Amino acid sequence: MDKECLSVVMPVYNEKSTVLDIVSRVLQLNVLKELIIVDDGSTDGTKEMLKGQEFGGKVKKIFNERNHGKGFSLRTGFKAATGDIVAVQDADLEYDPSELVELIEPIQKGFADVVYGSRLWGGKPQRAHMFWHLAGNRLITFCADILYNTTLTDIETCYKAFRRDVIQSIDIKSKGFSVEPELTAKVLKKKCRVYEMPISYYGRSYQEGKKITWKHGFSAIAALFWFRFFD
Repeated sequence: MDKECLSVVMPVYNEKSTVLDIVSRVLQLNVLKELIIVDDGSTDGTKEMLKGQEFGGKVKKIFNERNHGKGFSLRTGFKAATGDIVAVQDADLEYDPSELVELIEPIQKGFADVVYGSRLWGGKPQRAHMFWHLAGNRLITFCADILYNTTLTDIETCYKAFRRDVIQSIDIKSKGFSVEPELTAKVLKKKCRVYEMPISYYGRSYQEGKKITWKHGFSAIAALFWFRFFD
């Protein structure tokens, strides 16, 4: 596996205040082969900002004409990836890109097909979670553990890394945030070797730009059941 083995897929929607900072941090990774930015129809000036920036040869920019959702953007980015390993990076500042180097080690060493970065393991800096957000995440993950016979602690985490052949073999159907339970369902149904590692979490409040709400919890649980029994 080449030293520069990592494709980072970054879905972006209305993150004008943070996107350039997070792009700069990702580009510092010594394992980076490419950064694929997928702007999902931003309306706050993010799209124009990205179009006006010259990031260098490692950055691919894709612009959706309108907002489709995170799942649609990830599907687009995954298809464009060429690195041996593909990881997801949100465009906010909740996750530290430097931790991707550690996150992909189990794949590089041949132990794992997929690695999740868990915000709930402890051992690294954690902003206090909003109670109902945390409770919802635990309920969603608990349902996944029962339905798919696993012991994951945080299926809603942004930080997921995959062998490229694994992620490109998955037919992603979700357009929105239900992509998170869909990815979990499908890698587990494929009997992939899934590992978890603790990560830092610098969570935002809704006032600071957080987008996911309690309503997404219901659709996530419904998706887990759908992909377990009907897909």
